[in-house]
Amino acid sequence: MSERHPIIAITGSSGAGTTSVTHTFEAIFRRERVNAVIIEGDSFHRYDRNTMKIKAAEAEAAGNKNFSHFGPENNLFQELEALFRDYGSTGIGKRRKYLHDPEEAAPYQQEPGTFTPWEGVPADTDLLFYEGLHGAVLTPEVNIAQHPDLLIGVVPVINLEWIQKLYRDKKQRGYSTEAVTDTILRRMPDYVNYICPQFVHTHVNFQRVPMVDTSNPFIARDIPSPDESMVVIRFANPKGIDFQYLRSMIGDSFMSRANTIVVPGGKMELAMQLIFTPFVWRMMERKKRAS
Repeated sequence: MSERHPIIAITGSSGAGTTSVTHTFEAIFRRERVNAVIIEGDSFHRYDRNTMKIKAAEAEAAGNKNFSHFGPENNLFQELEALFRDYGSTGIGKRRKYLHDPEEAAPYQQEPGTFTPWEGVPADTDLLFYEGLHGAVLTPEVNIAQHPDLLIGVVPVINLEWIQKLYRDKKQRGYSTEAVTDTILRRMPDYVNYICPQFVHTHVNFQRVPMVDTSNPFIARDIPSPDESMVVIRFANPKGIDFQYLRSMIGDSFMSRANTIVVPGGKMELAMQLIFTPFVWRMMERKKRAS
């Protein structure tokens, strides 16, 4: 953790909704004039898209049914920890970008599914913001979880997470239900071993719970809307959190435990703005004093 070079990390599985949380933070950064360097977790995958397909086919032929993007063999955990460590110490570090689609790839004159060359993080940024699968990974070799000053988990109930992944991969990426289902099944061991344990280390968790039937996520036609959901917000350390103020501002909320507030799904962004804007203020004040 660092006062001069703070780090915020959002961690969650594919389909969890971390991108929506990132948009909320980007709005906070614009409003508060915070110069943040944004790091996408996909840029720390080990293989580009085509190579990953080849490796997956080789693993399948060798009898490995659980080859996935979630595990350490397909990610650069040590490089990610090095970025967090170096940025926290000096405000610099190495990054690259993963080009998801033709629109992202066009400015670099590269193919979609490839990485840009490694480059230095821009100088004089206010903080580093990470969003991806592994912001709180802890293994015998690396301890990424120790570095962020604010660590946030985004963890919908599992059926909703699958519905969101199915909807995104089918509508935006053209995959079949069968292909997405196969991906979910292959990832399950790594999900249990490398995704779920991260949420023990997070400072705040957001878990969206649908209020409609999601018994069979593989036949759902639509993602439950925010108004059809509730959001469970758990604080690892609730000291200093003004729950009475949050409830008065959000409305229709309640405390389920001493460290947990439950809010309507449609108020999730408002809750994030109310909770995290003061966190960012304090980070910038500490940074100013330390400098």
